[in-house]
Amino acid sequence: MTPDLATLLLMRLLLEVLIAFAFWALMRRYPAMGGPGWWSLGSVVSIAGSLALMARAGGMSPQMGAMAALLMFVANAFAWVGLRSYLRWDLPLKFVGVSSAGLLVALLAASFRPQPAALLQMLYVGSGLMLSLLSLRDLVRVGLRRAPPEFRALTALSAFEALVLVSMLVWMAGHLSPLDEVAATFLMLFLMTKLVRVMIYGALVSLRMRQEAQRARQTIAERDAESRALVDNLGAGVLVLRPDRSVARINAATRRFLNWPEGGQPPATGVWPLLGPDGQRLPRHEMPFERVLATGQPVSDVVVGIHIAGEIRWALCNAYPENDVLGGLRHVVFTFVDITALRQMQQQQRALEQQLAQSQKMEALGTLAGGVAHDFNNILAAILGNADLARQDLPTGHPARQSLHEISSAARRGRELVRQILAFSRQQPLARTPVCPDAIVTETCSLLRTAIGSNVQLVKEVAPNGPAILADATRLGQVLLNLGTNAVHALQGQPGRIGFRIDTVGPDDPALPPALLEPCRRSGLGAVRIAVSDNGCGMDDATRARIFEPFFTTKRVGQGTGLGLPMVLGIVEAHGGAITVESRAGEGSTFTLYFPATADKPPAPESVPEVVFADGGTMAPIPGGEPSPPAPFSVEPPAMSDDPSAAPAHILYLDDDDTLVFLVRRLLERRGYKVTAVCDQQEAIDAVRAQPQGFQLLMTDYNMPGMSGVDVAREVLAINPELPVAVASGYISDELQAEAAAAGVTEVVFKTDAVEAFCEVVARLVSPKN
Repeated sequence: MTPDLATLLLMRLLLEVLIAFAFWALMRRYPAMGGPGWWSLGSVVSIAGSLALMARAGGMSPQMGAMAALLMFVANAFAWVGLRSYLRWDLPLKFVGVSSAGLLVALLAASFRPQPAALLQMLYVGSGLMLSLLSLRDLVRVGLRRAPPEFRALTALSAFEALVLVSMLVWMAGHLSPLDEVAATFLMLFLMTKLVRVMIYGALVSLRMRQEAQRARQTIAERDAESRALVDNLGAGVLVLRPDRSVARINAATRRFLNWPEGGQPPATGVWPLLGPDGQRLPRHEMPFERVLATGQPVSDVVVGIHIAGEIRWALCNAYPENDVLGGLRHVVFTFVDITALRQMQQQQRALEQQLAQSQKMEALGTLAGGVAHDFNNILAAILGNADLARQDLPTGHPARQSLHEISSAARRGRELVRQILAFSRQQPLARTPVCPDAIVTETCSLLRTAIGSNVQLVKEVAPNGPAILADATRLGQVLLNLGTNAVHALQGQPGRIGFRIDTVGPDDPALPPALLEPCRRSGLGAVRIAVSDNGCGMDDATRARIFEPFFTTKRVGQGTGLGLPMVLGIVEAHGGAITVESRAGEGSTFTLYFPATADKPPAPESVPEVVFADGGTMAPIPGGEPSPPAPFSVEPPAMSDDPSAAPAHILYLDDDDTLVFLVRRLLERRGYKVTAVCDQQEAIDAVRAQPQGFQLLMTDYNMPGMSGVDVAREVLAINPELPVAVASGYISDELQAEAAAAGVTEVVFKTDAVEAFCEVVARLVSPKN
């Protein structure tokens, strides 16, 4: 038996009030969840619609029925909007507004026609059928197979409602019954479906809460896993200790640092011997864990070391306490960074700083030696030149000629010492050309073979088809001969072996010295390695550390000056090469030279220039091989000119050393030249200004106070651009040659050879150009 319409409307009204409050509470509790707010709003609108139906049932106008039908449609539309909001889809508010406006117009139009009840019922049922179909479409889009049971139940309910509404619409089209007869059955049926729908909506809310709780737990688990993975993959170590000193947690970096196997149980920290920055064992109260345990305060930037697998590993540690909710200590968390490599680099840096200090000392000594050698070279040049001039003035057989010869011999030995000093300070010019190192080694072995005993084995090992190097053959031969002489001395007259080995080193070979890495990689050719070895007395570490210091020697007084190996180092580095030394006391020595290889081919083979080595330094004369005395210097008269009436060439010579000015004037005048020799730069410039075409050559020193020789050349060439100008210097560098070329200087002469070759240079520069 169906209750009357008024009872059903009252029941519907009370139910909507309860539903509205229930969904409003859910909306307040879960504001981020879409659905409950719209469903609560729909229930409020449905309450208004129920009141309008009650007024219409009480006998009010048909327009009140139209308003009730519109409110019921809007309430159902809000329920559909709430479903889409729950699914987090776009809200069809515009569609609902347009549909509501159209339905309102249709309802009002139907309310003014005859028998409005039937039309109002059909419009209401039709609008409700449209909303049911839209809800059913959205539910089907969710995917019923993968959808939870709540969605499947809601889909079935929506399908049932649509089927009922279609049946009602068909029935009403053929039977126009009074409103009261149909409304009671209609309300009774949809009141039950509404109860079911509300229960399903509540289940959907519970489902969403369970899903969000599951997602939250999954997120927490993922974050925990990520944090664990992050900690495990950190390059820094993380170690968590309990108050009883047992290990609660460690990461992979800690296991690697402490050399613990994966999965193994680490020992308690009480047995770990920690070292302080000074390498001494830390007292217990200074250990980071004990400090945190005793004070409850964090510690930071503590450097500790630990013995692991026979080595000391160093770490920069930080530690802090982790307390529970009651303030009690739960854990002590250690974080540390492995600074073992940094400590090693610091040790290497200290070693490099010592090397840098040594290099700076050597550079300062080289600069000082170069300056002294420059002035000393001028003195020796004056001694040699004047001694030879004096010898020419004496008749043959005069007793003083032998004394002058001894003076020249002593000066020449002094000049060799000057050459060694200049080689050490790298202030000698190098005529670097492509040379084949095995030819120089062969020549060196030939020279050594004549001076060593038969009990010494001389071995040469040369890799075939080796590349050439850019080198000054004379200087390189001097280096090899000095090293070979040292090897002979190391044998101390005993039988032994001296070896020369030549091979190549690739650009990526780890044996390549660091100084040659970049140039060799840039050229892609690698380096040529020349090793000179012996099995003689060798050197201890203290001696090996000082062998390249100038004036350091282990020989007796009078047998060495200590410049041999410094000269070797200077020449090798001037070639862009490097040298390494391996030696042990009683086991011999090996000097290894590295030179960058070149793709250029050496010229046709010819004899290597004679090598001059020092009669002193670390290389004393080879036993059994006294060098022959140098030939006396002589100045030959010039060849007579084809034209006896030709005027002699006029030479202007400038030097701030008056002894050289006196010597050069006498040398050139004996050669038949007219010479104007001055010591002042301005005087030389004024002489050219007075006679712009009166001189055939200007020879000037470079290093003079006030104006350099290049400055004088600029002033003179501004007066007479055709005048040949030569600059002499004992410090020839690329910068000097570039500066001289830019100033228009004809030639830069190395002053060490300026006196002996002076007349030849003058003759070449003043001769007419063909």
